[in-house]
Amino acid sequence: MKTLQELFEHQLKDLYNAESQLVEALPKVIEHTNDSSLKAAFEEHLQETKEHKKRIEAICDNLDIAPNGETCKAMKGLISEAESFMEEAEDEDLMDVGLIAGGQRIEHYEISGYGTAVRFAKELGLHDTAAILQKTLDEEYKADQKLNKIAESRLNQKAV
Repeated sequence: MKTLQELFEHQLKDLYNAESQLVEALPKVIEHTNDSSLKAAFEEHLQETKEHKKRIEAICDNLDIAPNGETCKAMKGLISEAESFMEEAEDEDLMDVGLIAGGQRIEHYEISGYGTAVRFAKELGLHDTAAILQKTLDEEYKADQKLNKIAESRLNQKAV
């Protein structure tokens, strides 16, 4: 990589793969979730994640970039950790709290990635692209806040 444009394209491909992996992983998370509010939050985020993936596809199409070709190793690792936890947790309340923790790690990774992509798009003068990426970034923040609220309102105490 020699230019910010090339790095930006790499970031988009990485985010696309991260979202693709998450679309595949979330149904298993939903299956292991016990609390109805938490299950609804994960189901809603699965739909948002599908939309995030479509947005990146549209951005890449507009910029004449093939979104495939990168593997997001960070997302792969975060999902692997969540899968290991789901195999180990024996208590329903602990399962839900652990799934929130894993979900928030993933949200924080996505917040970092989208925040960087927004800044790069702005630097490159791609203001429409930056606005689309900002919308996704805002949704990632809201998903993290929703998980935090569910945890703090009752699930963390139930797991104690």
